[in-house]
Amino acid sequence: MNAARRLLYSTTTVTVAVLLLAGCASDTPQVVTPTDSASVARQLEPEAFAAEVASGDRFVINVHTPDEGGIEGTDASIPFDQLEERAAELPQDPTTAIAVYCRSGGMSEIAVDTIVGMGYVDVVELGGGMIAWEADGRPLIAPAASQE
Repeated sequence: MNAARRLLYSTTTVTVAVLLLAGCASDTPQVVTPTDSASVARQLEPEAFAAEVASGDRFVINVHTPDEGGIEGTDASIPFDQLEERAAELPQDPTTAIAVYCRSGGMSEIAVDTIVGMGYVDVVELGGGMIAWEADGRPLIAPAASQE
């Protein structure tokens, strides 16, 4: 009986370790999906993100820090690590559609997780950030400091 338990424990441990390592090795960008099935966060290519921003139906947030420019139509610039403490600057209705971006995608990925955790149910992120935006031939607005 002891040998059977050890075999089961070892098999379970190895299976869990393999699954965890396989998830960490993925080159595919992860999309944050909250536990509430009505809540969704999606990563968009620059063309689709531009259409969302142009629609005027989304509250657009630049979460990059330090300021390295932005996308026309941005409603707020809130550093990714200050979203919760600056929640008053976000729409109060959690059903408000939100669009998030940063310079390369790392900060916006963290921001999306935070925003969804704050209860927002419709969040899109610019995959690859402003770097992908520019690579797609789209202009950026200069950083605020250089506009003075």
